[in-house]
Amino acid sequence: MNDSDRKNVVIIGGGPTGLGTALMLATRGWKDIIVIEKRPSADYYEPDKSFNYQIDGRGQKLTDFLNLTDQLADLSVPNTDFYLTLIKPDGTRKVTKLPIVDPERKTAYWLPRASFVQLFYQEIETYWQDSIQVLFNTNCLEIKVIEDQLTVIAQSPDNEKLTFIPTLLVGGDGLKSIVRKTVQKTEDNSNSFAMQMFPSPSSGLRYKVLTLPPQFPLSEEEKDTTNSTMAYAIRSVFKEKNKAISLGLLPFKNPKQPRTANIITYPDHQIWQLKRSEEVKQFLISAFPQIPLEKIVSDEEIARFTCSEGGQFPMPQFSSGVYKIWGEPDKHKGTAVILLGDAVHCFPPDIGQGVNSALEDVYIFQEILEETEDNLSQALPIYQKRRQDDIKALIRLVQISYPWQYNQDPLQKKLWSINFFIRLILSRFLPFIFNPHSFVLIQNHELSYSEILAKSNRTTFILLSLGVVGIILISLSIFLNSNLV
Repeated sequence: MNDSDRKNVVIIGGGPTGLGTALMLATRGWKDIIVIEKRPSADYYEPDKSFNYQIDGRGQKLTDFLNLTDQLADLSVPNTDFYLTLIKPDGTRKVTKLPIVDPERKTAYWLPRASFVQLFYQEIETYWQDSIQVLFNTNCLEIKVIEDQLTVIAQSPDNEKLTFIPTLLVGGDGLKSIVRKTVQKTEDNSNSFAMQMFPSPSSGLRYKVLTLPPQFPLSEEEKDTTNSTMAYAIRSVFKEKNKAISLGLLPFKNPKQPRTANIITYPDHQIWQLKRSEEVKQFLISAFPQIPLEKIVSDEEIARFTCSEGGQFPMPQFSSGVYKIWGEPDKHKGTAVILLGDAVHCFPPDIGQGVNSALEDVYIFQEILEETEDNLSQALPIYQKRRQDDIKALIRLVQISYPWQYNQDPLQKKLWSINFFIRLILSRFLPFIFNPHSFVLIQNHELSYSEILAKSNRTTFILLSLGVVGIILISLSIFLNSNLV
């Protein structure tokens, strides 16, 4: 190895977490930052990963720091203008403006994942090319521990082996993080970097994404087409558990961008048993007679959809280990490793905090670098201590906040709704005693996840206590009445 192999920072993963970290470090004055990303480009379109993000106040902590929130707003549909059209099986429609439960909160913004990643990449291309180099279509093959430092070995698009020796290695490479797995292998008799998993009613649900044309027709009438900034929920005529299905479309700002319809079901749903394009096409036409599906979806898209394996919601999980240090990285004689985003905490999309918690990870890391004057040996232990309880609380919030929203169990969804509105009403009339539901509290970016969970647990305890007291009083009343008789 020679000095030319040494890089100040190597970031594995060029999604929002990786590019956001690169921009944060560059803004702080760091140089020689390499981002390794396996996808071919920032705006690469993957149908089954064409998620929509809602960047809320928590995520905007980082975009504010990077002075990108105004650009984010220009690319997005604000949650203050979120309208949903429900299209029932008989073709009747109902348009609803989703209520803003807490108008004091910052406006959140809806946009496609690819647009958000492209926003970060364009900022790099415009202002930070001297500090940041993004290597697309490049795979991280291996990370070796050699003495008191790590060596990253990657493969370029032309199969050339690339070698880097970073002072700081950032794992922003998701649930299957090669960075976390490398660190885990170095831990003797310790599970600090093994993901701890927890149950959730939404874990294991499978999803596919159907790509639809921009402004596709909703009926045979010429001007009856979709509006890009409108969300849609299209219900099927099927009622059976293994056949009932919905098409869910979230809003886009760009009217020329293809729409994506999310299909989320149990693993034993009939749609996963269909192996031929014609079978899938006939199933969808039969399921949604209220829209002219044959005119909307091309045979090519049906074929792609049929071949796609889709994805599966993961179990809520986290790693208690967040960092590790080899040698003396602050003297360029070692490597510091930090895990951010899905590499350290991953869960189903129930509460919209996947990308926002990752961006908050990066922002808090920035705050601590500021406090420690970019001393990694001081910053990383502080980061783990400050962030660890929030990560645990976040995983618990995912379990309890809104796991029944995918219509898995109508009874459980109704019970959740009752619980939600009881807490909401009580918090309005007795705010000094009761807190709103955790799903509402999460919208308050000024509260940490730990604070939100504590408030939720306190209200649960009070409600349970009142319930026990009520049962005792009723039982006592029945007992006294029976004795009087």
